[in-house]
Amino acid sequence: METLIVEAHNKKQLAAIKAVLKALDVTFWKADESPYNADFVAKIKRGDEALQRGEGKKITLQELDALWK
Repeated sequence: METLIVEAHNKKQLAAIKAVLKALDVTFWKADESPYNADFVAKIKRGDEALQRGEGKKITLQELDALWK
């Protein structure tokens, strides 16, 4: 078996997808929970907001490479 993730872009598409799945007797359900850790998502959002405010530091590839040596 395979698990498919389908993203409908509007209510009409969602209704059509559900109708097809029901007609084919395919089991489906709505996943209410995000697969990502809430703390991780919050940290990423804070970082995005900081970048939008101009807070952050740009580094070159050479500087990044030097960090790993």
